[in-house]
Amino acid sequence: MSLTFERLAGPYSLTEGPAWDGGGLLFTDVRNNRILRFDDATRRIDVFREGTNQANGLMFDRQGRLYACEGGGRRVVRYDRDGGTTVIADRLDGRRLNSPNDLAIDSRGRIWFTDPRYGNDRSDMELDHESVLRATSRDDGTWSVERVTRDTTRPNGLLLSADERWLYVAQSSYVPAEGRQLRAYPIADDGSVGTYRVLHDFGENRGIDGMCLDTEGNIVATCGWETGGPGGRIAVFAPDGTAIEEHRLSPPVKRPTNCTFGGPDLTTLYVTDIDGHLHRAETGRRGRLWWPAAS
Repeated sequence: MSLTFERLAGPYSLTEGPAWDGGGLLFTDVRNNRILRFDDATRRIDVFREGTNQANGLMFDRQGRLYACEGGGRRVVRYDRDGGTTVIADRLDGRRLNSPNDLAIDSRGRIWFTDPRYGNDRSDMELDHESVLRATSRDDGTWSVERVTRDTTRPNGLLLSADERWLYVAQSSYVPAEGRQLRAYPIADDGSVGTYRVLHDFGENRGIDGMCLDTEGNIVATCGWETGGPGGRIAVFAPDGTAIEEHRLSPPVKRPTNCTFGGPDLTTLYVTDIDGHLHRAETGRRGRLWWPAAS
């Protein structure tokens, strides 16, 4: 099946973090430090929030509360409905985080997030690793933060399988020797992860940036680039890593950055890209979101 994409908005700066709110699509205008909202009924674009410290990944929890990875602020936060901001995580063992990038929230409300450092400036890094971390709420309302992976160098997008037995991680380094892979880590009962399986190896070309899950457990991912390989595209992988589908966006997109399902029945795929656009396509799949449910 071929997907027909429609360009809805842009260009802004780098766009990322699409999150469906029930009637519209939130997405981050990263370098302009704001979140924009596309209204599904009116097609209007409004500023949802400003001063977001280069927020990247967004996600709603089961209660409809919005969380963000503020890469420039080096922290994970919750944007409260009263306009306030609650800091979830900004340090690990007393050291500042690198640049939180993307997040996933499990059924217990724990926040799993990637903490890479992209770009050339690494002078202010306090951690000596780039890992998947996890924040867990304490009874007093504070959060503990722990390291989950010890073998990643540039973790980017991540997902939890529907049964929460697998953690899918995009190892997405631009350093040739470090690899670009879709990995699956088994999750033990105590929350630790075991040895990963490589579900897909992208070789020398750009791997996965962002990804989302459909109701059949398939991984829908943004990947590829204009400098080699099949180019920027949407790829769909079965839970065992089998490549099921690939779709190019039209007009062509150099590097799609992230995606999520939305629309009344959660069958519309929204996609952001490195040049600051928002796209969508109607699919034959239904997305799996914690919130809101399909109508």
